[in-house]
Amino acid sequence: MKNPFVTKGYAGPEYFCDRQKETKDLVQLLTNENNMALISPRRLGKTDLIQHCFNQKEIKSQYYTFLIDIYATSSLTDFVSVFGKEILEELKPKGRKIWEKFITTLKSLQQEISFDINGNPVWGLGLGNIKNPSITLDEIFEYLNHADKPCIVAIDEFQKITDYPHASNIEAALRTHIQRCPNATFLFSGSKRHLMGEIFTSPARPFYQSVITMGLAPISLEKYEEFATNMFKKNGKDIEKEVIEEVYHRFNGVTQCLQRVMNVLFLFTQPGEMCKMEMLDEAINYLLNILSDNFETQLSQMPEKQRNVFRAIAQEGTAQAVLSGAFINKYHLLSPSSVASALKALLDKDLITQENGAYMVYDQFFALWLLRTK
Repeated sequence: MKNPFVTKGYAGPEYFCDRQKETKDLVQLLTNENNMALISPRRLGKTDLIQHCFNQKEIKSQYYTFLIDIYATSSLTDFVSVFGKEILEELKPKGRKIWEKFITTLKSLQQEISFDINGNPVWGLGLGNIKNPSITLDEIFEYLNHADKPCIVAIDEFQKITDYPHASNIEAALRTHIQRCPNATFLFSGSKRHLMGEIFTSPARPFYQSVITMGLAPISLEKYEEFATNMFKKNGKDIEKEVIEEVYHRFNGVTQCLQRVMNVLFLFTQPGEMCKMEMLDEAINYLLNILSDNFETQLSQMPEKQRNVFRAIAQEGTAQAVLSGAFINKYHLLSPSSVASALKALLDKDLITQENGAYMVYDQFFALWLLRTK
């Protein structure tokens, strides 16, 4: 029996919870050639929503769609490599004539692309193979603009480009390419609101007023409750309404956390039985035990000052006025300047998040684990 509470990637519309309005709005705007920015904290399901939109018949049958995840990139060369690889992987199943057009356009890399035993192209490029990423980027946009179907390109974690060397030049170059590429529509997805806001709303930046911005709130309790109940019932199981409500409130409606806990609760519930409240702590402890080694490693790798601030934020839950004497004294921290430098490092590593001046541990399971091991 397949566990219906999927915890990794998009598994199709039958396992996708709600987002009907967001899907409708995104599909309509994208198919009417509006470039978009989708901004929300991580783990709320942005990437799955994008894939769900790409799976809608209005897009699936009429467009080539490419989802480029640049979270792990740190330079224009990385960006170009990930971009080119995703296009090739997406085109490969569509037949030789389709992918051959892309490879032919990539004149700067034609000698570097290899072929497998079946004659299919393989993007096995090391970063050293991309001699001039600006030229290769020109060629990628040349392909997008002359593809035999209109294209929709989603770039996930787009705020990463602000970390690249010569970031302002890269923003300007991308903006110019996009303006000159009427055959492609772009969706920029990002999880760091302040960085995404600066890119698209600052008059001094190249992307100023170039997109329609859309936020993403947690799925409502009512919709998630309906979804979870139906998933249990379809598989011959049942669940108390109170269990779903408690999971939702404990994890603030964060989709990834809900799915992880519900996945384990479904696993623990036998066919024909009811999932009850007393199973919830057992399920959470089960997850924390599995994740324990990973959390222990991450914690041990933090410098002591960062570790102490990280623990303090976890204990607060939502930490405000973290540079105040009261906060520093409460958690025996060193000084406002020491806390400020630790906050910057923790934010850069995506270990904490900041909303309206308050800080929280990004991974709610990590925060729970810290509270149980203090």
